[in-house]
Amino acid sequence: MATFDISNIVQSLYEARHNWRQAQSRDSEPGGREFPSRDALAAILDSLKGVLFPMRLGPPDLRQESENFHVAHALDAALHALLKQVRRELKYNAGLNGTPGHDVDDQAQTAIQTFASALPRIRTLLDSDVLAAYQGDPAARSVDEVLLCYPGVLAMIHYRLGHQLYLLGLPLLARIVAELAHGATGIDIHPGASIGAGFFIDHGTGVVIGETAVIGERVRIYQAVTLGAKRFPTDADGKLQKGLPRHPVVEDDVVIYAGATILGRITIGKGAVIGGNVWVTHDVAPGGRIAQAESREGAFANSIAAT
Repeated sequence: MATFDISNIVQSLYEARHNWRQAQSRDSEPGGREFPSRDALAAILDSLKGVLFPMRLGPPDLRQESENFHVAHALDAALHALLKQVRRELKYNAGLNGTPGHDVDDQAQTAIQTFASALPRIRTLLDSDVLAAYQGDPAARSVDEVLLCYPGVLAMIHYRLGHQLYLLGLPLLARIVAELAHGATGIDIHPGASIGAGFFIDHGTGVVIGETAVIGERVRIYQAVTLGAKRFPTDADGKLQKGLPRHPVVEDDVVIYAGATILGRITIGKGAVIGGNVWVTHDVAPGGRIAQAESREGAFANSIAAT
């Protein structure tokens, strides 16, 4: 049986951890896991999906007559598991901010109750997203197919749950929830973004929606669309200023086709249509049309034409 000399490696890894913790002023913190767990959150999300859509995303042997029993049991277990992760983030935040963490348990309990109370509203929003996907895609044969198969819907389930955590002051948990969907679908929606009802992402791979983006109702976007920032302001010390509105506002009933890049705090007016592979950095009027300009040779030029 092969043996490996790893004692020096173990010592070097310890020194690397020690140096990092010392640089981050964490050496004096007590032992035990400090951060929320991605694996724990993945399991919690699976349970919550079954709570929201028990007959489609719940246990394969679930029957309708036991639906409420399953929802009650699964929800209670998921909330208790989530409570542990919320406590960890609140304690972590208290340490970062240098504030006392004496009321963490009460804060966590309140946050979990608020989160649970939001689940019926989240289910209603997700119903509107599923319906938008079914109505917006001629290839969709049923709402069940959309819910079970479409990556855009999976991303929206994660987004709507993560957004609620974000609103409750739990950005790390919210970001982990979002990144679990990002890894599974290739769709990157920051949980801080605001997205209205009836949102449909068709195909989805490569979609990026930034933290301060605001999206209205009945908006449809396609793969490789970016709603990003145009520039990143810095303070007097040259450090990035965080939290500033820097992503687009997309009003109701807008359609954005594949590969479009929309940057900065601009407004895409109600009912506008943004063509594929364009680069937009200025406001678009309600009902406006943005498309690539075609050159005389028939190739597409880089300029953007508004019609």
